[in-house]
Amino acid sequence: MGKYIARRVLLMVPIVLGVATLSFVLMQLAPGDPAAAYLGDKATPEAVAQLRHAWGLDQPFLIQYVQFLGGLVIGDFGPSFIFQTSVLELLKLRMPATLMLMLVSVIFAVAISVPIALWVAATKSPTAAVVSRLFTATVQGMPAFFVGTLLILVLGVNTGLFPVGGYGRNLGEHLYSLVLPGIAVALTICPVLIRSLTAALNDSLSAEYTNFAMSKGLSRSKTVANYAFRNAGITGVSILGIQVGHLVGGALIVENVFAIPGAGSLLMQSVLARDYNVVQALTVVFGILVVLVYLLTDIVYSLVDPRVRLGG
Repeated sequence: MGKYIARRVLLMVPIVLGVATLSFVLMQLAPGDPAAAYLGDKATPEAVAQLRHAWGLDQPFLIQYVQFLGGLVIGDFGPSFIFQTSVLELLKLRMPATLMLMLVSVIFAVAISVPIALWVAATKSPTAAVVSRLFTATVQGMPAFFVGTLLILVLGVNTGLFPVGGYGRNLGEHLYSLVLPGIAVALTICPVLIRSLTAALNDSLSAEYTNFAMSKGLSRSKTVANYAFRNAGITGVSILGIQVGHLVGGALIVENVFAIPGAGSLLMQSVLARDYNVVQALTVVFGILVVLVYLLTDIVYSLVDPRVRLGG
C-alpha cells in the first residue's frame, strides 16, 4: 500500500503540471486586461501600462510562465490584483466553506441514494422501481442552480425553515446554512449513485451465495442487508469517487446561488475581473483535490474489499 501511494503521488506531478500549464495558457489567451479592468474605463493608456509593469504583466510569456511554476513549487501563487492581498491568504479564507459544502453534499448524496437503492433491490416492487426511475430521470434533467433556486423558494422564502444565503458565524450556523446548497449539489450525483447501487445489488442477489442464503430461509431484505449490500458498497465507493468532479463543479455554481463566501464565488469574481493569479491558483488547487480524492477512493476500495490488490 505504501509503495502504491508513493507511485500515485509521483504520478500527480505531471497531472498538476498539465493543469497548471493549461490554466496559465488559457488565462493568457483570455480577452481583457486585468490592469484596464482594475483602473476602469476612464484610465489613460499610460496608467494602464504603468500598472501592467508593476504587476509584471508586460513581461514575455515564457518569463511569466517560469515565474508561475516557480511560485507553484513553493506554494506561492503571487498577489491578487483585485483583492490586494496574497492569493494564498484568499485560499485559506475561502476554501474551508467550499470543502465543507462538498462534505455535506456527499453525506446528503449517500443518505438519499442508499435507501432508494436498498428499497428497490430489497422489495423488488414494480412501484419502487417506477418511483426510482421517475426520481432519477427528473433530478438528472435539472441543473444544480435550478434545484438550488427551487429549494430557496420552497424551503427558504415560503416556509422560512432554512436561510436562503450566507454562511453563518460558527460551526452550527455553517452546517445549518449548508443544508439547502448541500442538497442541491447532492442531487446532481444521486441519479448515477442510485442506478449503480441498484444494479450492483441486483447482480449480488443473482449470485450463488445469495441464492443459497435465501434457499435456507433468509428473507430477501435480510439477504440484501447482510450479504448483497457489502459487495454493492464497493461499486458505490468507486462511483462516488468518480463523481467528485461533478461535486466540485456543482459546489462552485451553487455557492453563487446561495451567496456562500467560498471558492466558487471567489472564482467567479476573479474571472470577471481578469485576476489571473487567483484563477490559476484555484484551478490548480481543485485539480489537486480531484486527484487526491481519486487516490483516497482507491485506498478505500482496497480496504472495503481485501481481495483487491493495488498493483499500479
